[in-house]
Amino acid sequence: MYLEHFGLKEAPFRITPHTDFFFQGANRGATLEALLYAITHDEGIVKVSGEVGSGKTMLCRVLMERLPATVETIYLANPSLSRDEILFAIGDELKLQLETARPTRVIRALQEHLLRLFGEGRRVVVLIDEAHAMPDETLEEIRLLSNLESNRHKLLQIVLFGQPELDEHLDTAGMRQLKERVTHSFQLEPLVRGDIENYIDFRMRAAGYRGPKVFTRDAISLIARASEGLTRRINILADKALLAAFAGGTHAATAAEVKRAVRDSEFYRARSGAQKIRIGASALAAGLVLGWATHLLLSAGAASPRPQASPAAPTPPRAPSDSSASAVIRPQAPSPAPSPAVPAAAASGEDMKSTSAAEAPVQSPSAPAQGRLARERFEATQEWLRSAPGNRYAIQLATVNASELPQLEDFLRKAASALPVGELFVYSVKIDGQQHYRVAYGSFPSANKALDAINGLPQLLAAYQPYTRSIERMRSQNSQ
Repeated sequence: MYLEHFGLKEAPFRITPHTDFFFQGANRGATLEALLYAITHDEGIVKVSGEVGSGKTMLCRVLMERLPATVETIYLANPSLSRDEILFAIGDELKLQLETARPTRVIRALQEHLLRLFGEGRRVVVLIDEAHAMPDETLEEIRLLSNLESNRHKLLQIVLFGQPELDEHLDTAGMRQLKERVTHSFQLEPLVRGDIENYIDFRMRAAGYRGPKVFTRDAISLIARASEGLTRRINILADKALLAAFAGGTHAATAAEVKRAVRDSEFYRARSGAQKIRIGASALAAGLVLGWATHLLLSAGAASPRPQASPAAPTPPRAPSDSSASAVIRPQAPSPAPSPAVPAAAASGEDMKSTSAAEAPVQSPSAPAQGRLARERFEATQEWLRSAPGNRYAIQLATVNASELPQLEDFLRKAASALPVGELFVYSVKIDGQQHYRVAYGSFPSANKALDAINGLPQLLAAYQPYTRSIERMRSQNSQ
């Protein structure tokens, strides 16, 4: 409807995956390169996790296109397959005749066929979407399939794409053996504001737009808050904002158009409805407490009219106990975070009007409050990030909550005993609005070089399941 109005050749914000619109920023491009490397270098089972609408299916489709011609891809989008059904599904994709075969014969036929393909210089990779919804017995079958190998090489590469529930499920005792087979874990994090601005502009250009930027800075800020950095939500809001601009006869998508888009979105209505329930429950509770307090006060006044000489001192509140088992969190398997507060864009239109008038000023990253080594490496990292090339990559070693700085200092001392201290970096990152610090190592010219370096890390550090991240992404997170 609005294509001609904005000079577009096609819709820029469709929610169905379109590989021409794959955004390489926000670590997506680096993750793709790392996946290509892992699949073509016999790395066994690889896992990619991310929230609903974070771009997992898009990444999977692009991966299928970018794999070499010598790699045969099997894409399984149905997570409800049983243990036997997944064997037959893989066999069907490989054109094997398995109509009446028993599961043991199916596995044997698969192994023989995979050996023939390997002898011809071909590889097979199975891409499993929505893996978090798979039955336990099917996940166990996947583990057994990963055992198919020649004398020195894996015959079947497996990539699991799933929501964060997949990480939680693999942490359970019953999934311990499968988790041990996962050689690389990647996490698609929500986009930060700077990434969202680049993402929207990239998709507009990919759709044929050639003019100045359509979305204003205030509009981008509103989209960032309302979408929570999830690409599917960004697409929905941007599409509705363009439609609102077209209906209003303007060529700029401002905060006003985005506000209308937010109010018209299903995820906004769901959140605002839940918010109203919470507000109503809070008001009811407050009313009950106020009424009961008034009753006690009047009762006390009637029974004892004389004033007290000196009121008793109030009991100080108890400090909350720290239930964290460990301060150093493995980046690939973070503990479940508490539910985030409803974002500002999910409030009423009046609330958004008052908060979106101007962007919040960019604050300097907060240095660790204690720890000599942590503070030294943080200050050195701030200087390094100002000039480090954004297209290089570092190895992310660990993430630590700001409330657990002694453990950060301890981790840095251990890391410095195994690696050059001058190549250890500490930078700021906000997770669910809480201050954290990440420890990274090295500066490598490509994601593949960083992956090679991960394989050579001491076991002390490899146990934290390190992963790669671009310097530009580190710089973006550090400035949040």
